[in-house]
Amino acid sequence: MSAAAERPRWVDVAAAAQLPPGAHAVYEVEGLFVAVYNVGGDLYAIEDRCTHDDNPLADGPVEGTEVICPRHGARFCLKTGAALSPPAYEPVATFPVRIADGRVQVGAI
Repeated sequence: MSAAAERPRWVDVAAAAQLPPGAHAVYEVEGLFVAVYNVGGDLYAIEDRCTHDDNPLADGPVEGTEVICPRHGARFCLKTGAALSPPAYEPVATFPVRIADGRVQVGAI
């Protein structure tokens, strides 16, 4: 795949002021629900779907850079999408995320 093909197309989702440190929100990006988290000023974006049972993750608590599925307690790394504990074994999709011109943007490839 060429480098140009791997560059994300940036999708504008919100004003940066709407996502202060400690906050998260879910946005629809090209047909997928993506949860964007601001952890101490660092932004992370993951698909809002537990790989164990397809339920939303964004309703669950966040501990550091981990989100905990509110249904069965599976933990996922916000940085890598890795499943960190059962009953989930498959990672969740992650997306590049940035702030440009005061707007939060999620990369869709």
